[in-house]
Amino acid sequence: MSKVSSKFIFFFGSFAGILFGYDIGIIAGAESHIREAFHLSPLWLGIVVSSLMGGAIIGSILSGLLGDKFGRRKLILISSIIFLLGSIGSAIAPEEITLTIARVFLGTAVGTASSLVPAYMSEIAPANIRGKLSGLNQLMIVIGLLLSYIVAFIFEPVPNSWRLMLGSAGIFAIVLCIGMIKLPESPRYLIKNGMADKAREVLRTLRRSTAEVEAEVSEIESVAVHEQSGIKQLFHKKFRLALIIGVGMATFQQIQGSNSIVYYATSIARQVGLAPQVAAGFTVIVGVIFVVTTLIFLQFVDRFNRRTILTIGGAGMALSFFTPAILGALGVNEVVVNWVTLIALCCFILCYAFSWAPLTWIIVGEIFPLSVRGIGAGISSAFNWTGSLAVGLVFPILADQFSLGVIFSTFGIICILGLFFIRFVVVETKGRSLEQIETDMAARSARKSLSPVERNKYV
Repeated sequence: MSKVSSKFIFFFGSFAGILFGYDIGIIAGAESHIREAFHLSPLWLGIVVSSLMGGAIIGSILSGLLGDKFGRRKLILISSIIFLLGSIGSAIAPEEITLTIARVFLGTAVGTASSLVPAYMSEIAPANIRGKLSGLNQLMIVIGLLLSYIVAFIFEPVPNSWRLMLGSAGIFAIVLCIGMIKLPESPRYLIKNGMADKAREVLRTLRRSTAEVEAEVSEIESVAVHEQSGIKQLFHKKFRLALIIGVGMATFQQIQGSNSIVYYATSIARQVGLAPQVAAGFTVIVGVIFVVTTLIFLQFVDRFNRRTILTIGGAGMALSFFTPAILGALGVNEVVVNWVTLIALCCFILCYAFSWAPLTWIIVGEIFPLSVRGIGAGISSAFNWTGSLAVGLVFPILADQFSLGVIFSTFGIICILGLFFIRFVVVETKGRSLEQIETDMAARSARKSLSPVERNKYV
């Protein structure tokens, strides 16, 4: 392995997030131009927008099946090449069917990145700052979103500019490819596959002392040696709770309404009365809030319990949706409701960016045992993208049939359900090593499978 610094590893380990964020965000600025260029119906617009999520489901499942076998780094490297080809294909598409196919292809790379980058980052990060370093992935995602919104704002007045918007993602793909060539494989993957010496070499770059390296290698080996890999193992009763938490959090993150804003922020802003260029400017504001809030989040994530942050953020998200819906139902002046709607969407993004957006992927990267971490993250990511696909496909149809108040109320109720999920299902992972989390999760699952009398012996 060529010598590279830990900062280089952490930066490029999370850099795929920029492509992830750019590709899901640029459609917010491009979708109105695409609709006009191809004269799309609401259904076809939903298909074009959500086609990337369909590909992401495929990519998540494939990366889950292959990530534990071939390694995180190799598949992320391959995804950068797919990013490049998919971006070019989207930019030159002559009609909506070709564009949809190109975005499905592009989506496989997005799905691969969304499932493997959190696993990779959690496996190379020290336990005491794992939340912060794993959160770099989310920071890269929101930086990608902001860049996409800025590009869309700049090109908004340019005829046929959607091709430039979609094609420009290829620049980031080239940078990712160059960076991933130099990155090492995850030390946990190396140990699991009998390459402990290489794992030590990687950890010496990432840890402060030889003693710390040896202690971590010993802890990983003690867990990895007793377990088998594979999708069948994931459904074993001792992994059941981890699977429920991973899938549940990944699904709730999407169906709470975040992507209705990410994908259709420009359309919503136009719907409440903003001019096209001003509406594009509003999405830039949304992107800035995303980035600034995520930067603040990274400073506090390892100081507070994960569940506390998720609860506070989820409550704020629900309130952000309910406020304009209630004002609209009460018959408040339409102009006032429109402005409150824009402010409420910004408040939602603030709460979401501080809680569910980054912590979902941090917890998904932490909660699964080493033997099934790749496939566990892949299945969670597949459910995440299924929820995203549903929102992306259905939102333009709902917006054509119902008021924003009805739609926002529905999302607000889902946010409340997410709070119950955090309260009664999710376990705390802050400050513990991945192996400690794995041992505790297995013990919890074992207790749940016992009768009440047997369970009391463990209390």
